[in-house]
Amino acid sequence: MTGQRILTYFVADVHLGLDVNDPADREARFVGFLRSIPAEKTEAVYLLGDIWDFWYEYRDVVPKGYVRVLAALVALMDAGVDVYFFQGNHDVWTYSYFEQLGMKRLVQPALVEIGGKRFCLGHGDGLGPVPRGYRILRGIFHCRLLQILFSTLHPWIAFRIGNAWSRKNRLARHEEYVYKGASEPLTVFAEEFSAKNRVDFFIFGHYHCGIHSRLSSGAEMYILKDWMESSPYLYFDGISISGGNFQKSEK
Repeated sequence: MTGQRILTYFVADVHLGLDVNDPADREARFVGFLRSIPAEKTEAVYLLGDIWDFWYEYRDVVPKGYVRVLAALVALMDAGVDVYFFQGNHDVWTYSYFEQLGMKRLVQPALVEIGGKRFCLGHGDGLGPVPRGYRILRGIFHCRLLQILFSTLHPWIAFRIGNAWSRKNRLARHEEYVYKGASEPLTVFAEEFSAKNRVDFFIFGHYHCGIHSRLSSGAEMYILKDWMESSPYLYFDGISISGGNFQKSEK
């Protein structure tokens, strides 16, 4: 299999820019991860949302910084690696810049075939029977009219509002989420989805808790941990999934 591109990587919730622990170290670790990917053996990299802690782009203005991150992603694409991205709940306001760089946007839940296996991918937020309050908030974030109105603010004001909101999330408050297993909305979604569709692997982010479980259908579900203290990612070699730091459970 020499010369074949057999590897696919998955990563989520780096939260670049969040002032927790050491942001510069977290960015350096992520750049190091991207540069360590063997491009000649890799078919694709999937960014599963919240790579940035706050990203809002105007038609002519994008957040400053992250040059090494973007350069590492472009280098992978120049080497023939496909880079796909999902909008998370923190970097939902991406409009065209990533596509201009060569990345490809996917909308969750995305069902893709990789190496003969079927993957259901996404960030994970909003899937399943989530609380009504969160659905309303998510609807506000995705409302195109409200996005246009927000874009009328000067970037100096808009970025400070966005970053102030971002600092109030549970990562900044050092609150660890306890995944509720079979009753968790994401597990409910995956069980219902796999009952109607053949899926071998579900991979999501958003919950920051590193979960690996097997569903009733036999499909495996992975939830990637965040990058606050470690550098979790998964890779698929055409046969099995490796990497990450996961708690294992049956449901």
